[in-house]
Amino acid sequence: MIAGNYRTLIAVFLLSALAHSQEARPSVAALSVRAFMHDPSHTAAELYLKDVNGQVIKLNLAPEELGKAQQTIPVDGSLVLFSTAVVDPKNPEPSVAARVAVPNTMKRAIAIIIPSQANAKPAYRMVLIDDSVAAFPPGASKVLTLVSFETALEAGEHKVLCSPGKITNVAAVKALDPYNMAQTNFHFKKNDSWIAFSECRMKYLDVFRQIFLVYTRPGSSAPELTTLIDQLPRPERAK
Repeated sequence: MIAGNYRTLIAVFLLSALAHSQEARPSVAALSVRAFMHDPSHTAAELYLKDVNGQVIKLNLAPEELGKAQQTIPVDGSLVLFSTAVVDPKNPEPSVAARVAVPNTMKRAIAIIIPSQANAKPAYRMVLIDDSVAAFPPGASKVLTLVSFETALEAGEHKVLCSPGKITNVAAVKALDPYNMAQTNFHFKKNDSWIAFSECRMKYLDVFRQIFLVYTRPGSSAPELTTLIDQLPRPERAK
């Protein structure tokens, strides 16, 4: 009888200790990040982030395309990038290059990194695009407008107004020619007129997603366009 009570007390103690341990160390979901540095004047910039083990590693950046996915843990609900691989754990702020809040529901993100104004801190700002298939379906497009005036996109059957400083969603283009291509034109509004600043034929496939970045260079009033093509992995054939 005494032995049975002793075993019960031990079991209660272990369960209590386990529960306390779990409360003291809450689990934080990892965030999968693919990054793109949109800095036409400084394409060789290097940035860093902490991996899931807390080690500072180099951020994967590639010219003209999204970098390979990396796993990180948001810090106080934010994605934080550093300007150096050596970060003082007691005083990390001087090393912070960019910071952006991460929505609680976001598990996969595309981070577009943009230079801040001269002498601003942090040196960069970020815009996050939800990288999940539900938020960014195959064949769809996103337009990130980094200008202060209205722009518009004509792609196949779509005519979409793009608000300044916003991300505009564009459904998959279905009005395609036999080569899966469609005319894709961008316009900007100047006074009361719409002026084309990019006109081309683009291929639209279900394995592609497009991210269009509309921006201006310092000293220029006419917008320019950077296009990122994100090729999704093809589904495996059933054996």
